[in-house]
Amino acid sequence: MFIVYNFITFLASQILEVMALFNPKIKLFVEGRKDVLAQIENKIKPLDKTIWFHAASLGEYEQGLPVIEKIKDQFPLHKIVLTFFSPSGYEVRKKNEIADVTVYLPLDTLSNAQKFIKKVHPEMVFFIKYEYWPNYLNELKKAGIKTYLISGIFRENQTFFKWYGSFYRNALHTFDYFYVQNEHSKKLLQSIGFSNVKISGDTRFDRVLSILERDNTLVFIEKFKNNKTTVVIGSSWPKDEKLLTDYINTAPDDIKFILAPHNIVPEHIKELQKSLKKNTLLFSEINGIDTNTLSNYQIFIIDSVGILTKIYSYADIAYVGGGFGKSGIHNILEPATFGVPIVIGKNYTNFAEAIALVHMGGCMSISNYDELKETLNLLIQNKDERYEKGLICSTFVQMNKGASTIILNQIQS
Repeated sequence: MFIVYNFITFLASQILEVMALFNPKIKLFVEGRKDVLAQIENKIKPLDKTIWFHAASLGEYEQGLPVIEKIKDQFPLHKIVLTFFSPSGYEVRKKNEIADVTVYLPLDTLSNAQKFIKKVHPEMVFFIKYEYWPNYLNELKKAGIKTYLISGIFRENQTFFKWYGSFYRNALHTFDYFYVQNEHSKKLLQSIGFSNVKISGDTRFDRVLSILERDNTLVFIEKFKNNKTTVVIGSSWPKDEKLLTDYINTAPDDIKFILAPHNIVPEHIKELQKSLKKNTLLFSEINGIDTNTLSNYQIFIIDSVGILTKIYSYADIAYVGGGFGKSGIHNILEPATFGVPIVIGKNYTNFAEAIALVHMGGCMSISNYDELKETLNLLIQNKDERYEKGLICSTFVQMNKGASTIILNQIQS
């Protein structure tokens, strides 16, 4: 089976080379991997002690960050190597301050795995949430390197639990320990013979709670808000925006809206701005504007990345996008940790925190425009309702903290 897998991986690498000529994102994916080994050799010396963390993308990086921080505190003489699979993670966090080396993970060929592991020579490896690369995992096992999955989550529809999934089930045997988010994941692993499993919870709760300890002040948002009821729309997609723009255009003029679209390419931002009928400002325009005039605007479009989390601290209501697409909703824990009531689309059943918060009443799911209108009107008009639902959200986050400590305590025991 490895022969077939390696042939498919090689074929995929050749196809990606061609696609990179026409697709900017794939070009980043391909070009970014060409000098990885040289970057590592430049920063990691043969006698250095290292610990390697792998994140598929930005969400997994944020999820693993509390563990990375604790590991760095506990092993201050070790260098941290951080790898990403996708450009959407690497390009945003390539200049992070937590890791000593941040690179793309080379494609999972036998040669790449052997060369990469030899250069990095980690003492421990942490895969965050998912991504199971058979060549890397097998080479780590052969080298006797401790390998952990943290914040893991498993579902019945994954290949591991199918009659034809023996190849990927074998890859799981390379892990020394699984730290999973919930009882269901533990039972699924036990059903295929794994006992090296512990329910640690989701490290994202630790991550979002750490946000409360930092300075979240954004003066320009404070000036824009001007003590008015403010709806923050985070990580919206076109299907979200189609409903939301209709609502915004008919909302009372004293309600403020901040939109942070998932897609911030200029063409999309222009179309979004054109669809809005109220006084609208772009984040990219504020340098030439007197901050004292920001209160004159009713809509603020954030055509940049990296500040949405801080913006949630100013929200009275949050709408989190993605719930009308196949991949589902984006991160609802960031607004939740600030005690903000949340509105989402209908596709959230793959997200345990969303299921829980909808059941508890802190998060409200809508399926169409009429439901969106009814929900937002209720939250805008009823301050007590906002407070009650926001309190449910913040309490939920507090109740689920501590996953990082559980993981570190067992690793060190």
